[in-house]
Amino acid sequence: MKPASGQTPALILLEKEGIAYTLHTHEYDPEASRKGLQAAESLGVSPERVFKTLMVWVDKDKPACAIIRSDHKLHLKAVAAALGGKSAAMMAPPDAERLTAYKTGGISPFGQKKRVPILLDRHALEQETIFVNAGRRGLQCEITPEPTASHFGWTVAALAE
Repeated sequence: MKPASGQTPALILLEKEGIAYTLHTHEYDPEASRKGLQAAESLGVSPERVFKTLMVWVDKDKPACAIIRSDHKLHLKAVAAALGGKSAAMMAPPDAERLTAYKTGGISPFGQKKRVPILLDRHALEQETIFVNAGRRGLQCEITPEPTASHFGWTVAALAE
């Protein structure tokens, strides 16, 4: 399916799968040291509702995607344990961009070029809705976390420090 004007692979997938979402745009600041917190501020929502998408390597050669609150840090040992690995490390931006076909700061858990295991931090289930990147810098989709995670087979685990 060819994307409609302005649509990202993430939005095309959500539409195809019948997942309800609300689209939000915000000013993206490439200079912000913490992009998720900057997005929350720009959207006017609390940081515990805005989640960042982080790409990692488990055991040095298995890619995975972790989704955590914008105001938390990823606990790499928890990611490895959740996927049955011994260690995990953050993926370098060029690797993440190549694997997902998205630019860093705009990586979505939906519609990535290569399917990888996706982990959602358990804190997401405390919220009625959460914001995740929709595949472009400054574009967020608001989703209901539990049904979305269940639909896509995401692993829900304690991932944040």
